[in-house]
Amino acid sequence: FVCVGVGEGAGQNMEAADESMKYRSPLVSRYASKEMAYNFSDRKKFTTWRRLWIYLAKAEKALGLPITDAQVLEMESHAEDIDFAMAADEERKLRHDVMAHVHTFAHCCPTAAPIIHLGATSCYVGDNTDLIMLRDGFDILLPKLARVIDRLANFAEKYADLPTLGFTHYQPAQLTTVGKRACLWLQDLAMDMRNLQRARDDLRFRGVKGTTGTQASFLQLFQGDHDKVEELDRMVTEMAGFKKAYLVTGQTYSRKVDVDCLSSLASLGATVHKICTDIRLLANLKEIEEPFEKEQIGSSAMPYKRNPMRAERCCSLARHLVALMSDPLQTASVQWLERTLDDSANRRISLPESFLTADIILSTLQNITEGLVVYPKVIERHIRHELPFMATENIIMAMVKAGGNRQDCHEKIRVLSQEAAAVVKQEGGDNDLLARVQRDPYFAPILDQLDALLDPKTFIGRAPQQVARFLSEEVRPLLEPYKAKMDVKIELEL
Repeated sequence: FVCVGVGEGAGQNMEAADESMKYRSPLVSRYASKEMAYNFSDRKKFTTWRRLWIYLAKAEKALGLPITDAQVLEMESHAEDIDFAMAADEERKLRHDVMAHVHTFAHCCPTAAPIIHLGATSCYVGDNTDLIMLRDGFDILLPKLARVIDRLANFAEKYADLPTLGFTHYQPAQLTTVGKRACLWLQDLAMDMRNLQRARDDLRFRGVKGTTGTQASFLQLFQGDHDKVEELDRMVTEMAGFKKAYLVTGQTYSRKVDVDCLSSLASLGATVHKICTDIRLLANLKEIEEPFEKEQIGSSAMPYKRNPMRAERCCSLARHLVALMSDPLQTASVQWLERTLDDSANRRISLPESFLTADIILSTLQNITEGLVVYPKVIERHIRHELPFMATENIIMAMVKAGGNRQDCHEKIRVLSQEAAAVVKQEGGDNDLLARVQRDPYFAPILDQLDALLDPKTFIGRAPQQVARFLSEEVRPLLEPYKAKMDVKIELEL
């Protein structure tokens, strides 16, 4: 069923046909950035394993083990040239991924072969590499989150004093401003920024701990010299770019570390879902829209539609990100004693997918926040529709100041409000409460005040001042470490 040409093109077509017969995760094939996809790639993973073996050999040599400069140089010269086909063949024979790569590395480093992985257990390369990937994953996400916060802060500042209907229970409530609502989103994102930064900074290295975490094999290598074992752990930790190693581990680092990391990402997912749901609701009201390309098609059947597909994508992926949180929780709870291997297959999926999902969510949200469109006239029309009801309290207070009786005025307003509500709900008409007030002689003493009483900006309280203070005291300082990375603009391919 595949049309195949001749020569080089035929080979390419056959290769493409083979790929089309395999499932590929959309997180990589469709969504995630190149840098995050690489962070969890086989190339990154197995070159990191080799670097870790080099760090171990260097440190062991420095501390007196009989390892030569030639052996270290041989390992360094072959750190990148991995024969993945050979490694796969070895794993099929050995049924052990780490030993398969030890043999593959030893094949191209015959002089160093006797000292590769000396004293180490599989988790020396496996767990330490995972910790490096988690750290580097956070380093990719944090500038992206900072850019989202920056774009949204600019939006909040621009619309700090634009009145808009507030909603509670998704029913019209007292006015707020477009910028103040954006600050509610920003507050959650700022919490996520602090959570991600803390999770990243709390990461430590597993280091060199041996099969059950006691460092017994290294103590034997160094003939009972505890100081040298501790120095070995410190040196390798430093070479890997970590300030500290966990002082105690089993065979693995505690899987609670994964819980800590992925909970910060799941919390970010909840934030993004709320923000993008709000945008979708406001798009339905035609008050705010996400960017819409000139040739973009909203619906194959309804050409007039402008669907919020970016916000919908964020919500869809955010649900997946939140759902992934159950994996590390359950994994941590069933790690028997010093470790069981039922964590491995699960973590191969849950750790990369969490970071890949968070990555595309942030890229998409940055694209949204860089192009949010506000329609002030539509917002104004919605305010006019509801404001007369909201202004009744102000009207009563004005009448009392003009000498009226509060209870009499309240009853007058109540009756007129019910009549106006009936026009809106039963007849589909506009809210005519203001016209009814103007026609009623009872309200003659305050007719010249009605325009001032109904000025939307008198209903937004301290929203503009809150926006200004929040941005200056809490948001802008949070972004200072990322100033050099703010100029990256996101162009979504899909």
